[in-house]
Amino acid sequence: MVLPLLVERQRELVERPIESKIFLEGPAGAGKTTSGVARLLHLLESGVPARSILVIVPQRTLADPYYDALRRSTGPTGASGQVTVFTVGGLAQRMVDLFWPLIAEEAGFANPEQPPVFLTLETAQYYMARLVRPLLLEEDFFESIVIDRNRLYSQIIDNLNKAAVVGFPHTEIGERLKAAWGGEQAQRRIYDEAQACANRFRRYCLEHNLLDFSLQIEVFCQHLWPLPMCREYILETYRHLIVENAEEDTPVAHDLLGQWLSHCQSAFVIYDQDAGYRRFLGADPESARRLGDLCDERIGFADSFVTSPALQALECGLSRALGRETSAHRSPSDSKTVAREALVYKAHRYYPEMLDWVAGQIADLVHEAHTPPNEIVVLAPFLSDALRFSLMNRLDRLGVPSRSHRPSRALRDEPAARCLLTLAALAHPTWGINPPRYDVAYALVQAIGGMDLVRAQLLAEIVYRQREGMPVLSSFEQIKPDMQERLTFVLGGRYERLREWIESYSGADGDGATVPLDHFLSRLFGEVLSQEGFGFHSDADSKHPYDAARVANDLIESVRKFRWVAAERLDRDENGNKPLGQEYLEMVQDGVIAAQYIFGWQLRPEDAVLLAPAYTFLMRNRPVDYQFWLNVGGRGWWERLYQPLTQPYVLNRHWPRDAVWTDTDEVAARRSALSSLVLGLVRRCRRRIYLGLSELGEQGYEQKGPLLQAVQVGILVNW
Repeated sequence: MVLPLLVERQRELVERPIESKIFLEGPAGAGKTTSGVARLLHLLESGVPARSILVIVPQRTLADPYYDALRRSTGPTGASGQVTVFTVGGLAQRMVDLFWPLIAEEAGFANPEQPPVFLTLETAQYYMARLVRPLLLEEDFFESIVIDRNRLYSQIIDNLNKAAVVGFPHTEIGERLKAAWGGEQAQRRIYDEAQACANRFRRYCLEHNLLDFSLQIEVFCQHLWPLPMCREYILETYRHLIVENAEEDTPVAHDLLGQWLSHCQSAFVIYDQDAGYRRFLGADPESARRLGDLCDERIGFADSFVTSPALQALECGLSRALGRETSAHRSPSDSKTVAREALVYKAHRYYPEMLDWVAGQIADLVHEAHTPPNEIVVLAPFLSDALRFSLMNRLDRLGVPSRSHRPSRALRDEPAARCLLTLAALAHPTWGINPPRYDVAYALVQAIGGMDLVRAQLLAEIVYRQREGMPVLSSFEQIKPDMQERLTFVLGGRYERLREWIESYSGADGDGATVPLDHFLSRLFGEVLSQEGFGFHSDADSKHPYDAARVANDLIESVRKFRWVAAERLDRDENGNKPLGQEYLEMVQDGVIAAQYIFGWQLRPEDAVLLAPAYTFLMRNRPVDYQFWLNVGGRGWWERLYQPLTQPYVLNRHWPRDAVWTDTDEVAARRSALSSLVLGLVRRCRRRIYLGLSELGEQGYEQKGPLLQAVQVGILVNW
């Protein structure tokens, strides 16, 4: 078993006695995770049974270094079992599933003799939509706010999650929000309606044995952990703990770990200073830091293995400008002069000029400096479709491969998914889902190799019709000869092959096959779209390899999970015996987003520039050589998302119950979040940061945001 390369301070820490309980803190890049991985391998090398080791991470993506190390490990396996890697939510689900018969009735479930059904984010939103939609239509709930349906559902679910991970009854959500509100009275009604929706959803879950994330956490913390049989099973099974990024976890997770630490044989708790990027999801760095008092030793790492002296000087300058002192690194004596070496920028008048400059700088790094593309990341507070398209097109023209990752992006917004879903509607005409003609044309562009949008629109105008409320595609052979020549017989032949496959699947009577929707999508992808001459086949040769295959995989997994849950618990009378595939398509049309798919995080091509939201990049926890920050003058770096139904800082264990959230509190929270974000980005950069500056932003407004002001005050003054 080969340990990672370690410096003396790391090796001395990793090789502490097995029974040690260590709290390791320090800034990003100080070697904490490397030490945690080495500690895990050291435990295994010392004879600790693998099955007795539990690695706890706040988010599954942060487990990658441990999985990678275990895959490379050459140590003994088999009789000692396997190392377990869990989030607290994953542990809760495992325990609920295992001990369900003991606590189901006590927890209030109406059918304790039946097994539990665990909901994903999207299936939870599906049931939430079914329950809330009648209130929107019949009782005018939320009529005073303008917000997408999927965001409305997700914020109600987020309120339930906050109550569970902070540790207060879900029935108090509305009262807490109202107590902190100091604005117009109409908003109080919104909070009451959000509370009513949360109550309704919780009752439905208890009646049908459905467990969303919030209910899994509550059942585990309130009923299973106090149960002696369950607690003894956990404590005896997992004698050795490794806790990664404790600051990104929640208060109830810290409560659990605080009790666990006094019983386990060894512990290695890792804490990232100046972090807490998941506060909007309930992360609580303050309660995490108290875990250090329960360990035998509190050890601090300060020196960075990642950042250069110039970047350390840049960090210090930005920290001071944002009103946040950091002791992570000692600032060089001439910090302003040194910081210049880490920063590249050029002012532009217009936004497209800035994008041209960014693309040109990236091309120079790749082609002239021979920088691997995967060592370059382009970051923005929000990665809009327009920004993604514009920049990726520019990089394509310059011969630079690129990819993007946006976990919150709805599957229906992915071109490959829209194509598959449109073709699914056409293949099931009796569902009565009639896609707009433009969607059909766009699906033909994606599905047929070599098809351009002009020909696709022309073809769709000719062949796509609605008869008796059902979609129909006519044959290419019925088109007039001169129009066939204009469309070309090559593309017409490919269209005809696709149409015949759909017609064969649907059947002559148009009722469609009875196979589940995920099976249909698998067949469509494998038998047609991935074949030569079709759009998903050539995807492997594009600048964005395997994007269509990845999206198709995510979509099929999404449909499969939906079928597993909904097939068991869907009220058929209430639903009118509607096919599950039709239910899914209607759910997608309603804007319910897909769950976060781990495959999307793990797909890491070695030759592509990454475009991502800043917080998404931080939660990958991987440093790069070069970072490009776009829209530095925009207020998106500073402002929170509009969330009229929730408030992450109020639904927090540290917020006084009767205190009113003021503008002063909002400014302080934004400043703290911005400084944490900036420090996290700088500490994950090895060589240089490029600032994308334009006087006018994407929407044409002048840009003078707080991040730009911090850069000007902390670094650029008197240059």
